[in-house]
Amino acid sequence: MAESKIAIYGAIGANVAIAVTKFVVAGVTGSSAMLSEGIHSAVDTFNGILLLIGLRLSHRPATPEHPFGHGKELYFWSLIVAVLIFGLGGGVSFYEGVQHIRNPEPMRDPMWNYIVLAAAFVFEGTSFAIALKQFIGQTIGQPFWMALHRSKDPTTYTVLAEDAAALVGLLVAATGIYASHRLNMPALDGAASVVIGVLLVAVAVLLIRESRGLLIGEGIRPETAREIRSLALALPGVNGVGEILSMYIGPDDALVTIDLDFDGGTATDQAAATISTLQREVRARYPMIKRLFIETGGPPAADLATGAVPVDQGDPTPKRP
Repeated sequence: MAESKIAIYGAIGANVAIAVTKFVVAGVTGSSAMLSEGIHSAVDTFNGILLLIGLRLSHRPATPEHPFGHGKELYFWSLIVAVLIFGLGGGVSFYEGVQHIRNPEPMRDPMWNYIVLAAAFVFEGTSFAIALKQFIGQTIGQPFWMALHRSKDPTTYTVLAEDAAALVGLLVAATGIYASHRLNMPALDGAASVVIGVLLVAVAVLLIRESRGLLIGEGIRPETAREIRSLALALPGVNGVGEILSMYIGPDDALVTIDLDFDGGTATDQAAATISTLQREVRARYPMIKRLFIETGGPPAADLATGAVPVDQGDPTPKRP
């Protein structure tokens, strides 16, 4: 999680540095697009703080009321962040743009807008580069878009999405300001603000979709479950594998239960050895599965059930289930 914090701190630093400047310049020039960008940066700053809160709360130890820990805190706070992007970032920007289109005002001294947008692009680009470097370092060997979709760490993809949207928003704002000033059509500045609002809403919807899936109990990928089933069926004495149930408790913490059926006449010690072998193989291939429960449904091993299996964290590039 240390890498995630670095990306969040980088995003907060960049957004704080430019949010105040954008608001000041928006007041001086009267640019609606610049005001929308200021709102965007302010919301992103607050979002970064909420993600840090979520990280901190997710590390709390397990309690009797929360026996599996508090890993899902991070999913909850990432959902709040997505809602804020939707409402404050996208909604306010869209409203401000519509108001400016309905009541256009000539822009004053647009040069300041260009200076601030250029500086903001440098800051946002730096933040995006930090987040991208951290993400690629965590997903060595996986195609970027596949790794992004499979990531269970909302801090990573949220910061990447926010920074990418910010960079695109800056380009949209610059285009709207230039066209407004060049063509003497103040309404185009408002149109740019509307586009920025739509962009933020689209990003927020994607983040809400990802957070929702994790919050309500998203499990391991189907192909991972199939591979675990194949591992079990390849072991001696196993004649069937029931439904494999799973759920992500946190970004690096998955719970999996497996129900095995053994051949009739299988000795208890042989069944126990088979279960131990399956534990080792699953743990070696998928270190993210920190809670592994194996139950047996048929004789003679009906009394063999394992508890939570600790996971070796020594593999620096684990295969994500």
